[in-house]
Amino acid sequence: MSTEARERREQLSAELRDEPAESFGQLAPGQLATLADALKRQRESRAAGLNEAAEEALKLVPALARGPVRRILFR
Repeated sequence: MSTEARERREQLSAELRDEPAESFGQLAPGQLATLADALKRQRESRAAGLNEAAEEALKLVPALARGPVRRILFR
């Protein structure tokens, strides 16, 4: 396995938060990088959506209590 392929596999492993299956070793380094980037973008998109939903939910809390509620929920 080349150095580039090893680096890309490590990048994918970091995004998966686990070791990828052995069959991923058949992919080219560029394909591994593309997959890792797609996983990263998806995770960021989900996190942004959750943050947006949380902020919308806070609008249901009375204005004076929003600060303390935000601190309690999002330490």
